[in-house]
Amino acid sequence: MSEPFRRGRGVKYPVPIRILHWLRAVLILGLIACGWYMAGRAEDDPTAGILYPNHKQFGILVWLLALVHLTLRWRYHALLPHAPETLKPWETRLSQAIHWLVIALTLLTPLLGYAMSSSVIDGDGVPFFFLSHVPEFLPKNDTAFALFQTLHRYCAYFLLACVVLHIAGAVKHRLQDKGGETDVLPRML
Repeated sequence: MSEPFRRGRGVKYPVPIRILHWLRAVLILGLIACGWYMAGRAEDDPTAGILYPNHKQFGILVWLLALVHLTLRWRYHALLPHAPETLKPWETRLSQAIHWLVIALTLLTPLLGYAMSSSVIDGDGVPFFFLSHVPEFLPKNDTAFALFQTLHRYCAYFLLACVVLHIAGAVKHRLQDKGGETDVLPRML
């Protein structure tokens, strides 16, 4: 693609990346809310039979979508808009760090959730939509389960913090710079 296409106001992300961005946003926020709700419930809560399997399979879906996202970023690399040149250097570095942390955490958090489910004694396995179950590769171990549970929880909270910073940055630039070069929200709409 030519350089004028890649730079300037009004440059949007390719449609597949925009769709994937909003789909992942809904799934991630939904999974965090569901996880938060589940963590406050007793193990014999009647909603556990619905929430836990769905949390697991949508977590696997988020992991797969993170892989798709990386593939699309690689495929459309030449079409991705640059960071606005008027951003302060620290804003550019923070934005890039948050984006890569979100990608990394959407890969890591579901893997830790899988490890937690795979290592729990008396677990139901890891369902995934129309497949009966994702194979469990880890041995059953209460100590490993507790470790993976803690790591999964902290990664989810860290992911939430990154999402909040991402949203705050977009809103800040939208409200402060509406229509300006650093108003980056239209690039993802």
